[in-house]
Order: sequence, then C-alpha cells, then structure tokens
Amino acid sequence: MTQLLSGGSATDPTKAEPGPAGQRLGIAGVAARLFVSVGALPILLVIALVVFSSLSPAFFTVENLQTGLRQYSFVAIVVLAQFVVLVAGGFDLSVGAITALVSVASATAMADRLAAGSSPSTAILVGVLVGLLTGVGAGAVNALGVGLLHINPFIMTLATASVFTGVALKVTGGLPVSGLPPEFSDLFGYSAWWGIATPVWIAAGAALSLWALLRWTTPGRSIYAVGSNPHAARLSGISPGRTMALAYVTSGLLVSVGALLLTARLQTGEANIGADLPLQTIAAAVIGGVSLRGGSGNVLNAVLGAIFIGVVTNGMNLARIESYYEMIVLGVVLAVAVVADRLRSRLAASLLKGNT
Repeated sequence: MTQLLSGGSATDPTKAEPGPAGQRLGIAGVAARLFVSVGALPILLVIALVVFSSLSPAFFTVENLQTGLRQYSFVAIVVLAQFVVLVAGGFDLSVGAITALVSVASATAMADRLAAGSSPSTAILVGVLVGLLTGVGAGAVNALGVGLLHINPFIMTLATASVFTGVALKVTGGLPVSGLPPEFSDLFGYSAWWGIATPVWIAAGAALSLWALLRWTTPGRSIYAVGSNPHAARLSGISPGRTMALAYVTSGLLVSVGALLLTARLQTGEANIGADLPLQTIAAAVIGGVSLRGGSGNVLNAVLGAIFIGVVTNGMNLARIESYYEMIVLGVVLAVAVVADRLRSRLAASLLKGNT
C-alpha cells in the first residue's frame, strides 16, 4: 500500500526484484527494440557471410570484394530506385524492363553515332543523354498512371514492364547491340579512382544525392509524408498524386544510371537483362527495413540490403551453386523479409503502446 501511495506500482517491472525472469524480460525488451530499429538484416548478413565463407575460400578475398562491388553497384542504384517508390507508398515492377530499355536505347545511340563518323566522346555523350532521358521518360509514364491517373501501382507497373520489354525486343530483334566505343566500358565499367571502382563512386553519389533529396528538400520530405498517411498529407497541403509522380520520375532516373553502368560492364546493349531485378530490389529494400506500407526506411539500410543481395548472389556463384537456386533463395529471403516487416510493425506498435 505504501508503495502504491508513493506513486509506484506493485507490478512495476522497474521495481521488480532482480532474477532470471527479470533478466529475460530485460534481454527480450532490448532485443525487441533492436529488431524494430534495424530489422532482420544484421542477422541475415552474418548468416550469409558465415555460410559462404565456409563454402568457398575465395569468398573473403580482396579480389572478390573488388569484383563484387564493381558488379553489384548497378543493383544498389536500382534498389535505391525501388526504395524511393516504396517509401512513397507504391512499388515498381518495371525496374527490370526500364533497365533493358535504357541499355538498348543508349547502346543504339552510341553505335549509330560511331557509325555516322562521330568521335567516341561525342558518341558516349549522346548515348548517356539518351539513356538518362529514356529512364526519366519511362518513370514519367509510371508517374502519369500511378500519381495522376491513380491506377493501382501493381497493375500500372506490370503493364509498363510488358510494354518497355516489348519495345526493347522490337528495336533489337532480341539480339545484343554491339559496336559501342571501347572508351565507354573503360570509363564507366572498369576504371577506378584512388583504387575504388568507378561504379562504386557513382553508386555512392546516387545514394548521397537521394539522401539529400529526402532529408533536405520539401518535396523529398513530402514523399515520406504521403507514404505514411496520404490523407493527412493532403490536409497539410501536400499533393499525394504529384508527390507519387515525383517518386516514380526519380526512380526512373536512378534506374537509368544503373542501366548505363550495367551496359558499360557488358559492353553491349541487351533487351533480355533485368528480369530478376524487381524481385531483387524489393527483397533488398524490405530486408533493409523499408516498410511495404510506405512512409519509413532510410537510404543507408536500402544500400545495406543491396549489399546483402550481392553477398548472396556472389557467394552462390563462388560456391558453384546452380543459378536456378538463386531465384529460390531470393524468394525465400523476400518471404522472410515480409514476415519480418510485419513483425517489426507489431513490435513497434506494442513498444509505443507500452511507453504511453
């Protein structure tokens, strides 16, 4: 009674006697808060590193690290493209098709310029501009459908994925586009600054630019607001449609940058690339703590999610595991990530309720 009158509680856990039960409660509480904060990514990343390092001695080598970073930088950029759309409350099934379309468009432009007698630098400049404009244009089509016409993102991006893939195949006849200037691959695919591959620098620049947009600009902050609660955002004077459109255009621009890096590495334009990117990017973003309900997530965790996907893919390649299993593993990882996302939401609500 004295305890109750003094403002305490007979069942207050902070007043409980120390013991195994109290220790378990404290450890469980810390674990729950840590899981809500960082998600399942650290656990999955540690498991992946341990498993693949045991399967292949070459996994933890400097050479493999450099190769992996060079190869999967473009994936990280496309993950950022998926991330910004997810934060806004949508998602994009057309990122792979846009990648193929940009690859074909930029490669065709470069090959045509070279064939017309232009210098390699001019051909590269034209090809890069065509690629960027193609990505932005494709993003604008998605923006028009989802942001302004309010078409369901699943239906809209599934439809545009089919259209973009069809256009890329029609332009190339299903054949690779060759005849690119070697300087393009040398510059954007295989060069390095201060010992770090150029694609890594470009991916880092894309991540920093997106972070600055989302953190320091009003339109960027509006993306979080719309993804969290479109109705409340509208009452605050924010247009959900225009904000969603901005997210899709930004996504298209980011995809085009990643596609140009991939084209430089392959040294050809390909209409058949990118089919697995929708699954990879959604899995990476969700593993990185981006909510499928929108309104939450940060750039760093999205990049870490991309690194995890790269670790899994690279590890399976080094372990000589058949490529067919990669899709199975990614599907399982995505399912685990979705379950973890829901569990995080429930734990976050429970912790918030317990603190009020």
